Amino acid sequence: MELVCRIVVFFMLACPSFGIDEELAQISVAIAGPLPRESVHSLQLQNHILPKGAPGPAAAETRDYPCQQDPATSELPQYFSHLREVGVTHYKIFLPWERILPKGDARKPDEAQVQCYQQLLETLVAANLRPVVVLHHKHIPGNVAAQAAGNKTNAFADLFVDYAEFSFNVFGGLVDVWLTFSDLPEVLESLPYDEPQLRVQALAAAHDRAYSVYHEKYSLAEYLTKKKKNFLSLNLQYSCGNETDFYMQMSEFQVTLCTVSVALASTLEIVIPFFSVFSKASALQENPDAVLAPRSSYQTVWEMFASQSELERDYFLQDVFPSGFLWGTSTGAFNIEGAWAEDGKGESIWDRFGHEGRVYMNQTADVACDSYYKTSYDVYLLRGLHPQLYKFSISWPRIFPAGTNETISSKGVDYYSQLIDRLLEANIEPMVTLFHWDLPQALQVLGGWQNDSIIDAFVNYADFCFSTFGDRVKFWITFHEPWVISYAGYGTGEHPPGIADPGVASYKVAHTILKAHADVWHLYNDRYRSQQQGKVGLVLNSDWAEPKTPTSSEDVRASERYLQFMLGWFAHPIFVNGDYPDVLKAQIQQVNQQCSTTVAQLPVFTEEEKAWVKGTADFFGLSHYTSRLVSAVTNGTCAPGYESIGNFSLHVDPAWPKTASAWIHVVPWGLRRLLKFVSQEYTGTKIPIYIAGNGMPTEAVGDRINDTLRVDYFCRYINEALKAVKLDTVDVQSYIARSLVDGFEGPVGYSLKFGLHHVNFEDSNRPRTPKASAYFYASVIEKNGFPPQVSNRLPAPVVFDLPMPSKLPDLPASEVPSKSKVVWQKFSSQTDFERDTYFYGTFPEDFTWGVSSSAYQIEGGWDADGKGPSIWDNFTHVPGNVINNDTGDIACDSYNKLEEDIYLLRALGIKNYRFSLSWPRIFPTGRNDSINRHGVDYYNRLIDALVANNITPIVTLYHWDLPQALQDIGGWESSALIELFDSFADFCFQTFGDRVKFWITFNEPQVIAWVGYGLGEFPPNVKDPGSTPYKVGHILLKAHARVYHTYDDKYRASQGGVISLCPNIDWAEPKTPSDPRDLEAADRYLQFLVGWFIHPIFKNGDYPEVMKWKVGNRSELQNLPSSRLPVFTAEERDYIRGTADVFCFNTYTSRFVTHTTTRLKPFSYEYDQEVSTSIDSSWPSSALSGHQAVAWGLRRLLNWIKEEYGNPPIYIIENGVGIKTSSDVDDHTRILYHKTYIDEALKAYKLDGVNLRGYNAWSLMDNFEWLNGYDPRFGLHQVDFDDPNRPRTPKRSAVYYAEIIRNNGIPLPKEDEFLYGEFPKNFWWSVATAAYQIEGAWRADGKGLSIWDQFSHTPLKISNDDNGDVACDSYHKIEEDVEMLKNLKVSHYRFSISWSRVLPDGTTRYVNEAGLNYYERLIDALLAANIMPQVTIYHWDLPQALQNVGGWENDTIVQRFKEYAELLFQRLGDKVKFWITLNEPYNTAYLGYGFGTAAPGISVRPGRAPYIVGHNLIKAHAEAWHLYNETYRAKQGGLISITINSDWAEPRNPHKQEDWDAARRYLQFLIGWFAHPIFKNGDYNEVMKTRIRERSLAQGLKQSRLPEFTESEKQRIKGTYDYFGLNHYTTVLAYNFNYSTGILSYDSDRGVASVTDRTWLNSGSFWLKVTPFGFRKLLRWIKEEYGNPPIYVTENGVSERGDTDFNDTWRIHYHRNYINEALKAVVLDGVDLRGYTAWTLMDNFEWAVGFDERFGFYHVNYTDPSLPRLPKASARYYSQIISCNGFPDPAAGPHPCLEPEPEGGLADSVRFLGLDLTSQSAEIALYVLFALCGIGALGLALLAYKYGTLSKKSRKQSHMELSKM
Repeated sequence: MELVCRIVVFFMLACPSFGIDEELAQISVAIAGPLPRESVHSLQLQNHILPKGAPGPAAAETRDYPCQQDPATSELPQYFSHLREVGVTHYKIFLPWERILPKGDARKPDEAQVQCYQQLLETLVAANLRPVVVLHHKHIPGNVAAQAAGNKTNAFADLFVDYAEFSFNVFGGLVDVWLTFSDLPEVLESLPYDEPQLRVQALAAAHDRAYSVYHEKYSLAEYLTKKKKNFLSLNLQYSCGNETDFYMQMSEFQVTLCTVSVALASTLEIVIPFFSVFSKASALQENPDAVLAPRSSYQTVWEMFASQSELERDYFLQDVFPSGFLWGTSTGAFNIEGAWAEDGKGESIWDRFGHEGRVYMNQTADVACDSYYKTSYDVYLLRGLHPQLYKFSISWPRIFPAGTNETISSKGVDYYSQLIDRLLEANIEPMVTLFHWDLPQALQVLGGWQNDSIIDAFVNYADFCFSTFGDRVKFWITFHEPWVISYAGYGTGEHPPGIADPGVASYKVAHTILKAHADVWHLYNDRYRSQQQGKVGLVLNSDWAEPKTPTSSEDVRASERYLQFMLGWFAHPIFVNGDYPDVLKAQIQQVNQQCSTTVAQLPVFTEEEKAWVKGTADFFGLSHYTSRLVSAVTNGTCAPGYESIGNFSLHVDPAWPKTASAWIHVVPWGLRRLLKFVSQEYTGTKIPIYIAGNGMPTEAVGDRINDTLRVDYFCRYINEALKAVKLDTVDVQSYIARSLVDGFEGPVGYSLKFGLHHVNFEDSNRPRTPKASAYFYASVIEKNGFPPQVSNRLPAPVVFDLPMPSKLPDLPASEVPSKSKVVWQKFSSQTDFERDTYFYGTFPEDFTWGVSSSAYQIEGGWDADGKGPSIWDNFTHVPGNVINNDTGDIACDSYNKLEEDIYLLRALGIKNYRFSLSWPRIFPTGRNDSINRHGVDYYNRLIDALVANNITPIVTLYHWDLPQALQDIGGWESSALIELFDSFADFCFQTFGDRVKFWITFNEPQVIAWVGYGLGEFPPNVKDPGSTPYKVGHILLKAHARVYHTYDDKYRASQGGVISLCPNIDWAEPKTPSDPRDLEAADRYLQFLVGWFIHPIFKNGDYPEVMKWKVGNRSELQNLPSSRLPVFTAEERDYIRGTADVFCFNTYTSRFVTHTTTRLKPFSYEYDQEVSTSIDSSWPSSALSGHQAVAWGLRRLLNWIKEEYGNPPIYIIENGVGIKTSSDVDDHTRILYHKTYIDEALKAYKLDGVNLRGYNAWSLMDNFEWLNGYDPRFGLHQVDFDDPNRPRTPKRSAVYYAEIIRNNGIPLPKEDEFLYGEFPKNFWWSVATAAYQIEGAWRADGKGLSIWDQFSHTPLKISNDDNGDVACDSYHKIEEDVEMLKNLKVSHYRFSISWSRVLPDGTTRYVNEAGLNYYERLIDALLAANIMPQVTIYHWDLPQALQNVGGWENDTIVQRFKEYAELLFQRLGDKVKFWITLNEPYNTAYLGYGFGTAAPGISVRPGRAPYIVGHNLIKAHAEAWHLYNETYRAKQGGLISITINSDWAEPRNPHKQEDWDAARRYLQFLIGWFAHPIFKNGDYNEVMKTRIRERSLAQGLKQSRLPEFTESEKQRIKGTYDYFGLNHYTTVLAYNFNYSTGILSYDSDRGVASVTDRTWLNSGSFWLKVTPFGFRKLLRWIKEEYGNPPIYVTENGVSERGDTDFNDTWRIHYHRNYINEALKAVVLDGVDLRGYTAWTLMDNFEWAVGFDERFGFYHVNYTDPSLPRLPKASARYYSQIISCNGFPDPAAGPHPCLEPEPEGGLADSVRFLGLDLTSQSAEIALYVLFALCGIGALGLALLAYKYGTLSKKSRKQSHMELSKM
């Protein structure tokens, strides 16, 4: 017999408009009743009080009224008690109106019926069931219809109220809930009115009045709503044996309700705990005494869900996950990391698999997503997504390249350590997988997982990971999806290692993995758990298995078998009993018995192993993607195979939605069933389940961003997990979506996309763009599921520390020029070194970092939802007004992409977001009588979202987009706008001010007034440059003041915010700082630009004096009756003064300003300033003309604001740079801009005491840039305006800026901290020169011509046509040169020998003894001074005679060089113990024979000649080395090697594999060209050989343009060194550059371009930037690349240009920092550095630049024929370093080496007249003394003359007087 039940469900309507509060909205009840007639009979309740044969509807409704004479004596009490036991709370009773009041008169009830129902209600109450009474059900009584017919609708209401009031009075003490009507359609149909509207009115009136009567007379529950309904009731009937009926009706109701009212549907909460009621009642009814036979977990779960209908199965649950639920996303190392061979990583089986061409389209994971170099990018995305977990895997071969701990890659360890740290900083817990399929190939060679020895290797690897990372990692996964490893790797062979052995290897591997897992779990449990408090588990993948034929018991068993073969294989041993499932064992045994051979070998666990394996998991990690229909196989085969062994066949339902992968179909309900199965079979309530992998792939084509299929997939699968948690009580504690980014997906390569973020694998930058699914998933995370309602208002924000609003200080009017001129006096005299030195430090903790945007530029939705047109809407709709006719109609579509924008802001990690409100979006007509609630709602949602993410809104009220309706009445020319703007602001303060604490009234008012109303370039396009701008500015100031006072008076006390306005300011630098007129002009420029609006507010309420003076005077000169500049009244000045709480400004660039007398007509604000502006052509340009990057101007501007306006709290609101390109994700230029500007702001704060409080970058994303449309890109995020989705992609600058924010500034990198210490004892200190650069005497004593003699005498080859004919004349100044060396205190001196001075024609046919004698004398003088010579045999000055026969292109030169070297060994070798064969062979080959900028100046064969020359240079060096080694070393005991020059190369983008490759290629083509053959294997490096060969063949050549060494030559070249000689000066940033195939050159072969960092200090040479850090890195690279040879740095120095400054602080800075980096290389990196040589001893001939660039410690005065050498300050400093052998730690106290020298010839040690003076000062003093002596002599002469004259006169007078006497 079927038990038919009815249930009434009460839906509490939580919509705020119904007035039901949130607590009541959660009330729910489970209601049974009334009993149907069949059940009444079965319970012996058939004696109804109803006349037999009663006609009409009453008879049909008999079953609804189960009242009898004595309900208490029936079986009802027992039945009611049972209902209560199974969870029913209420029981429904239909009162029969017609029987209770048969006459329709409340005074004449049927007493028997009344008594019966009273007893029935009492019986219910006794059973602890609460009665729910329906006053009327279905058709109304006939007598009631008759009385109501024809009358007004209130007649029916009168009758019903009488009946209701009677019922309330009689039964009310027993009834818990009253319902007025049920089955409304039938009630309405039976009402006696023709019009449907009248029926509804009658019914509503009856309900309304009954409700009122009840609440007025009988109800105490007045806490309920005052509305006319407390709940909505739904009556459903269903079969207790088939709950499908219930779900079907419920779903139909939901659909109906959603159709009727979206608002209702969106706020409907349904909480119905029925399952226990259903199952228990059904079982009880069918067989109360039955005892169920034991069933498997699968059968139990399958039967639980088997009878679900589709509606029941697929209904959507509106609810949230439990508090503390963990959301995450995942990746795998080999899927995303790339860098397959970087930093010592070992080869993995996936590397081998891809390189063997076994992946789709021969793709590999070599680069993948480049995540190894993109930690910051991935964490950036994670911050945007904001999950609680990030599941990633560690690459075993990245840490242990060979699979064992014998070799550990420290860089690999550092990568993961940094990733973990960055995750924790972002409040994301790392969930770390130890093994995600990428086995070290070295272990696979030994058998991989088939070899038991791998268990120990895995345990050692895990042990290392636990000990290294376990202090920070609390979730460990030993194996990810071991089934895939066993099945696909060793069963089918689809995955590496590609072994197809499903019957043996697959099971063996699984057995090994299980034991390895158990060992690792016990390792953690025993050794680490107590201290680290983490969890260890594993992740098992499983489909859900559904019987293909549900009625087939065989298919049911096959489905269970499939699950046990897939999931139970690994889960059963760990989570149940330590052994494989019985089903699995039995099936394999059966198959083996049925077949003649053993098909499958399932290993056996010993009892000890079972005990060891059992229970080795702290959580159950589950990966699930899809489901299968499973059928039993009737005709099995004995061929080994997964399905044949398991005796099942797999299918899919054609109706299941497909994905891009054939194996994944969308079957969401399978997840719920699988979770229930896992809970039932394995975990129960003790072990939590983590869904650790769930997702679906899309194809690589089509819309890659708007992945609606994935959104739907996640939505439905997550909801099924929610059902499992909420309805099935499964303990699921985590959900992890696959995958963070698209990646390498195994055998299918990159053809399938699983990522929440799209990765463009065609772009070497691997840009990551959030997809729709990322935004959706972020929303799910934020809401913790699918809440039925969302809170309307969020709590007030925690804002950054705002300055306490206070009245600004009373400041006097600015003087002319202002006192701020001290800023120019302080900074304009700075040297470039002082100005540009990069400063490190951080801002205060409360410093606010932000990003900015504005409404019109990003929102779009120009006419959406009632928005009114703005002046910019109308302006842009006129063709030709904007470049490309671009408009802001859609812009970034931010109006519809709020979640996307919040995602980006969250990823940036900013503290504030400055945006503007669109006035016409809120007030479409500009007035408060036209409020657009949709616009208000948008901004409310934006502000709420910002606050929820702890981002403070900075809101601009007006950013140029005036409502067109207000422009039509005059715009800002009309004073009416003051009141209208105040009205708009008032509304905004009132509406948003509870959350907005930082307001800006106007953005860039000068632009509004001048560009909009003066130049007329911006709307409203008023072109009146002389008067209207001043008028508009006047109104803007008054409007601002009005709004300020409104806020101050009405809102500040309650809201506590600040308010200001935001001018735009360029810095003005006087063109000639020493010219007072230019200084005044610069000040005037700023007063007209900034003071126009700021002076009245921050000073005296009036315009700057200089502005009033200039405009007034010019107006008078223009014959105007009064000034064009309006005048404020005294009241207005008082009103305006002080109307700002903080100083905000926008800045982008700087100007040079000079005084100019401008014309009087036409009248113009521009001419009124009487200035002209210009820029420096060396300033970096941008997409906008006039927007050059001049970072140092910002520091000066901040200081000017400080001085001019009393150092108020200052906020930089906009600062950024535009780049003109459609794609600039690798925006190096923007990074340099922010890097330099932020540093200048830091200097202003730290060094100058500027009260800077915040910095905002412009802008959040690319947007509409006014007249320039979308051409210039200012955004930190790229927006694709060609894609209707407007996808947003983080640029590198966004990641960089996020790092700045994270660090709160620019802290000094730890590796750049200065190291105090000393070099090893016997460290060599040297200084270097070269023969041609210093010797002069170019034809003296028989010297032959060199190629540099020839080259420098060729016009236009050398700057200024300089030459080395005389140079420093060192040929004649040995004593002076040695004296300088002695003063420097060097231990060595490196110089070169001029080949043509010794052998004039280059051959040994004639030896020039005079030339040799010079070098002998020099060496003797050095040795006498205890200075050891370091002799370079060849420093570029080849004898011209040899060049005439081909020079270094002629291989005979090898022999000539050997002969020349032997001569030197013979004649000088007894005294020279340090030989350098060749100096910088790269420059000889490339500059001399390729580029042609050095002698011999050949550039006609750039693709061949350099390689031939290099080839011969290498062979010549080798021959000279062997000659010395074999003939002279034993006797002379010296060292001989080569000096190779090299820059250090950093990748331009350190987050990009391609740039790392370019940097390495740069080095291999530079240093490796010559070092690799000599210091490694005798041959060129593979990079060069491969690149040049491939390009040569592509150019149609038959062989490489790079010559080849024979095997004998390789052996002769290899090892020809005693040390590594290194010349180093600077560093470059390298990046890949693809040259055309047709270009044959060294540069095109290398395929690298380079740039420099703007923050690196300049020098006198364009190519030389001061980059000390590169020195250490290069030394370390040489150590690692060439086996740590002894290194001697043979050149290092810096140049200068221009006037000589003996106080060369930049050179001191250079050598101090470079030498300190060398010290770090020795002390910290273990580099075998033996000596350091500075370049150079004295200023000299610098090759092609002649004497323009000077590197020397000593200045040489070339204007003096005697060429005097005078020391610079750096000479003294270098000698001090040498004396100290490094850098003594000042903390250890004064060091003797730092004591000043008592005497000497250095810059500050000259004794003159008893004083210590610099040599320069002494020289001046001497001249002064000469002058004074001359003056003194002249004075004495004059005195003598005067005295003589007076004496004569006196004698004459005396004689006369005597005569008189």
